[in-house]
Parts: sequence; C-alpha cells; structure tokens
Amino acid sequence: MNSRPDLVLGWAAEGTAVFEAAARTVTDAGFTRPSLLPGWTRAHVVAHVARNADALVNLLTWARTGVTTPMYTSPEQRSREIEEGAGLSPDELRADLRAAGARLAEAADALPEAAWDARVRTARGREVPVSQTAWMRVREVWVHAVDLDAHTTFDDLPPDVCAALLDDVTASFTARADAPRVRLRAVSGDREWAFGAPGTARPVTVTAEVPSLAAYATGRPVPAVLHADGGEPLPVLPAWL
Repeated sequence: MNSRPDLVLGWAAEGTAVFEAAARTVTDAGFTRPSLLPGWTRAHVVAHVARNADALVNLLTWARTGVTTPMYTSPEQRSREIEEGAGLSPDELRADLRAAGARLAEAADALPEAAWDARVRTARGREVPVSQTAWMRVREVWVHAVDLDAHTTFDDLPPDVCAALLDDVTASFTARADAPRVRLRAVSGDREWAFGAPGTARPVTVTAEVPSLAAYATGRPVPAVLHADGGEPLPVLPAWL
C-alpha cells in the first residue's frame, strides 16, 4: 500500500518556502520584537519551527529503522532548545532554519514507500501513522508564518490548506466541553464546519471566506471583519493546540 501523502508533502514544502521567506523579511533587530504568540519573540517562533523539523525527522527515523525515536526527550529539552535557538544571531538563526528544513525534506524523500504506514507516537502521546507528520508540518509552517507577524496573513494561505485546518479544528473541538456550539459557513464553495459540545443551545453561525474562518478557528488575526449571523456576539473559542 502506498501511503506516502504526496499532496500534503507538497503543502508542507510550499509552506516551508513561505515561512523561510517571511523570516528573511525580518530585520536583524526585528527578531527581538514580539510575535503573535504570547511570551515569544519572532526569534522564538523561528527556533521552534526549526526544532519541530528535527523532531519530525526523529519520527521519520523511527519509521525507517523501527527504533523508538521520540520527537523530544522531554518537554524541558524542547523548551531549552527553543530558548537556545532564539539566542542565536539572526544570520545563524536563518541558517539553522534552512538547514533543519532541508534535513526534514531529505528524511521524507528517503523514507521507503512501505514505511509511511509505520506507527509512531507524537509528543502528546498519540499513536499515529508516520504519514501524519506531513500534516503536522503543514500546520507548523503555515500557521507560524502568520505568527511571525511579518506581513503574512491567512489570505496568503492556499484555500485547500485553510479548509484542511478547519477540518483539523473541527475534529479537535467536537469532543471538547469548553468549545461553544458554532457553525462556520464558507461564502464560496458551499462548505460548512460545525463543532461544540452537544446541548440545547442553538449553534451560532459565522459566515465568511474560508481563510477568515480558518484564522478565527485557530485563534489568529482575521483578515476580514467577522460577524455572526443575526447580529449575535461572535463566540470566543478555546485554544486550538
């Protein structure tokens, strides 16, 4: 069985290029400026994306060799390496990002077709086929390109990636008791996403273009003004990841 996720790997490669381009637009002094993620500078975001690439290489190595190779040895190691990366000089950090992305691409290219079905564990302890690492990388590079706050918005994301992000959020929020009942309706394409804890409350419907819906659902700045249908207040969503 060929489980190599070629389409998603393509999204990841495109997103990697976009993220690296966004990082290049940040001035040296700009790396110390806050990102859209609380408590993290832009340098932290870049360092995180680089170390995420290496963590996914570990999972691909696990799938290729059969030797258990976790993403991170511990949460403390993950945090420490992000802090260390954020302390690099801008040129060193940009080079580190490129090198880590190249290592991940090479590891994916080297993985035999049959190994894409191998089971591995994520940092959160979920057992998944290693093919899921492609989507994990898509989320990282595209969403964090926005988090850099370097002129990339959800309007710059491919519509199919935005729709896939909405699928991801829906799967995450459907089983959560803290998620309000919401229906997201796309202006174009006749698509809907609904989530929230079941109950008697009627879901609030939010209608917009898919990129704006994806930005809202993932807790990022929305490219366009959002309104709930019927003038209802826009529901406050919990953190996605």
